Amino acid sequence: MKVLVTDPIADAGLDVLRDAGHEVETGYELEGEDLLEAVSDANGMIVRSGTEVTAEVLEAAEELAIVGRAGIGVDNIDIDAATDEGVIVANAPEGNVRAAAEHTVAMTFATARSIPQAHIRLKNGEWAKSDYLGAELDGKTLGVVGLGRVGQEVAKKLDSLGMDIVAFDPYISEERADRLGAELVDFEDCLARADFLTIHTPLTPETEGMIGEEELDLLEDGYIVNVGRGGIIQEDALAAKVEDGTLAGAALDVFAEEPLSADSPLLEHDEIIVTPHLGASTEAAQENVATSTADQINAALAGEPVANALNAPSIDESAFPRLEPYIDIAETAGKVAAQLLEGRIEDVEITYEGDIADEDVEFVTASALKGVFEPLEWQVNAVNAPQIAEDRGVDVTESKTRQAADFQSLISVTVSNDDDEVSVDGTLFAGDDPRIVRVDGYRVDAIPHGKMVVTRNTDEPGVIGLIGSVMGEHDVNIAGMFNARETIGGEALTVYNVDSEIPDGAREELEADERIIGLNYITLNGQA
Repeated sequence: MKVLVTDPIADAGLDVLRDAGHEVETGYELEGEDLLEAVSDANGMIVRSGTEVTAEVLEAAEELAIVGRAGIGVDNIDIDAATDEGVIVANAPEGNVRAAAEHTVAMTFATARSIPQAHIRLKNGEWAKSDYLGAELDGKTLGVVGLGRVGQEVAKKLDSLGMDIVAFDPYISEERADRLGAELVDFEDCLARADFLTIHTPLTPETEGMIGEEELDLLEDGYIVNVGRGGIIQEDALAAKVEDGTLAGAALDVFAEEPLSADSPLLEHDEIIVTPHLGASTEAAQENVATSTADQINAALAGEPVANALNAPSIDESAFPRLEPYIDIAETAGKVAAQLLEGRIEDVEITYEGDIADEDVEFVTASALKGVFEPLEWQVNAVNAPQIAEDRGVDVTESKTRQAADFQSLISVTVSNDDDEVSVDGTLFAGDDPRIVRVDGYRVDAIPHGKMVVTRNTDEPGVIGLIGSVMGEHDVNIAGMFNARETIGGEALTVYNVDSEIPDGAREELEADERIIGLNYITLNGQA
């Protein structure tokens, strides 16, 4: 498959893609119509911060399965549009954590001790020893805004240097903060108590410009360090607070607009240290994010769960071998149920029984929804299936129980509307042999593969023979048959695996027989 790489990444990542057999196309200067043309037949795409993946780009990329961001921040990718188009968005959050944390610590020391300023003056022949009276970190308070992976790593490193840690993060528990040696406080308290403040929150509409004049006043006589995302700090306000002495200093590696303009007020003050977005610029970090991103591209193109997907369910690597067979079962059960239900689908219920109830089944549920919606001619995958359900007003219910009467694990997909309800149950035999074991309450033993015919008929002698004869007359070969009935002489349900589609003539001939109550042709390889 074709993978388009529009921003430079380490060669190790490109090698991972090529070793998997993919065609790698690089286009580091692509924009506008050239970008739209290049992405039109791409199956995967890798970007960094230099490429804007807009709704227009995603709409043009008809074959695209995944956009991989070689780094953490994804504010240059329209995730909502990607979800609508069924495109996975994944990042590499671990690859440059250490590098970003170390650069944050370095910038903290640099601003505390005026290292670059003293360096420049000495290189210019000035011995300005008496002009720089630095601040020690030991015994000081570090405020951390955003206690994610990088924030946690910074907190651990600076805690070991004797700093007291306070943190603001509305999405982390007090228990986790305690384990890091950090006191969880509100935003204003974090700024007011900090001698040094580090920023590690993503750039979102809520966080953009969140540190302005009033917030900087709370940090009086302190230092602020940002190696996270530009745009969090209002740069004009920061420059003004350094100039009037409210702040002792600042160190920034990221900016609202990059490259930083030569007329930026941040460049006018010696107390503001700036570096050109070097947080992840180490050889190890670049190789790590490149190979991690490439691994996720390979997983997506192979139809496997993506570890760091931001808009799709993911599966822990250690759990994937246990759950992988059930992904196909759930999708198949959804396809069969959707094609058996007459009328609009209004509700979907997925039930997990037995051992599988102990697992994180978010991806399995998404796969079941993919199966439900795929036969209805909607462009759907595990990424956008939950969103499609919401957009279509379909209520989705997931339930679990450790009790499973007949099977070690069982997945049941039920689709319904005001008039009808159909349920299909699937399981594994002998560890990895998928089977459909119940259809609408009828016990069967059907192999979920290829093309199927499901008939409801009266339980009378000769009916199965009639069906077989009609199919044979129309050159439809029966590969397997699984029959179940309610009671002797009642209704029966039969599942046939067939090698070809049933011609209209065969369907009409069978449906004309009063003993045939219903007949559904089902395909498991695409739309019905």
